[in-house]
Amino acid sequence: MTPTPSEPLDHAVRVDVEPSFRLDESAPDDQRYVFSYTVTVHNHSGHSVQLLARYWKITQGSGKVQEVRGKGVVGQQPMIGPGQTFRYTSRAILDGPVGVMEGAYTCVETASQRPFDVAIAPFRLAGPNQVH
Repeated sequence: MTPTPSEPLDHAVRVDVEPSFRLDESAPDDQRYVFSYTVTVHNHSGHSVQLLARYWKITQGSGKVQEVRGKGVVGQQPMIGPGQTFRYTSRAILDGPVGVMEGAYTCVETASQRPFDVAIAPFRLAGPNQVH
């Protein structure tokens, strides 16, 4: 799926997220619910891209919203070649058993230095037996 010259690169870079509740690190009695999430960034374009920055919006079941911005991911600003993927795992700590995360990555197409954002669709964080 190589984009045509008029197609934006954000359609050629896809982000998949797999969340998981971490019972071993959580302490529900202390309102501490730990979730890991594994992110896979797929570069379906014909160009190398570099992931420069991240933005996350974390909405807890209580309605509390936290926004996180920073350079790269897990201490890296990875270069992702044409047809390649980059995968990492990180964590989020909530004060309740349910939440939602969504966000965006700011990337740059390395040859032209053209920046673009890739939206990350909302995904649910839920402890066991949660039906929200």
